[in-house]
Amino acid sequence: MKVIEIFKSLQGEGALQGTAAAFIRFSGCNLNCKWCDTPESHSGGTEMSIDEICGSVAALECANICITGGEPMIHKKNLVPLIKRLHDDGYYVEIETNGTINPEECFPYAVICMDVKCPSSCEKSDVSILAKLRPCDMVKFVVRDREDLEYAKSIIESFDTQAKLFITPVWGSDCHTIAEYILDNHIPVTFQMQLHKIIDMK
Repeated sequence: MKVIEIFKSLQGEGALQGTAAAFIRFSGCNLNCKWCDTPESHSGGTEMSIDEICGSVAALECANICITGGEPMIHKKNLVPLIKRLHDDGYYVEIETNGTINPEECFPYAVICMDVKCPSSCEKSDVSILAKLRPCDMVKFVVRDREDLEYAKSIIESFDTQAKLFITPVWGSDCHTIAEYILDNHIPVTFQMQLHKIIDMK
């Protein structure tokens, strides 16, 4: 598996926002989102074995692991044995995914955080995956404008999911207007800013 970086930081989004985590960032992505904040992860990286990845993670002394990218699920053949190893070693494992590849093989070993792509990204997720998600999983809508908000609202109203729901503004967008829309339209989500960007960390 090609890895861009392994590092320790505070989780910036999701249910564990603000807690320490070891991040494994894989190389490669099957989408090209207009506002991608990690374009450097689309190529390059260092080939690492499961043993090498687990050794690097252990050195960071973190109980929580966040696997991100790029798109981790494109490495599913090798990803599943990696997360099984991490799970068996006692780590809490979370996978951030763009919702284009069925993550069910990962369910025994990891929590899923699915990013449903909104119109401003110029990409699309497979929203049928929402029905497969569990109460421990998360769904995130990264929104920039009213069109994105209306899309997120329509998906939430049309597709049942047990996962926790979050709306996060695209960095630099009008957060106040987005928050007002959520309140005015009674959208059952947690509004969340990207903590790692607020405090200027990875």
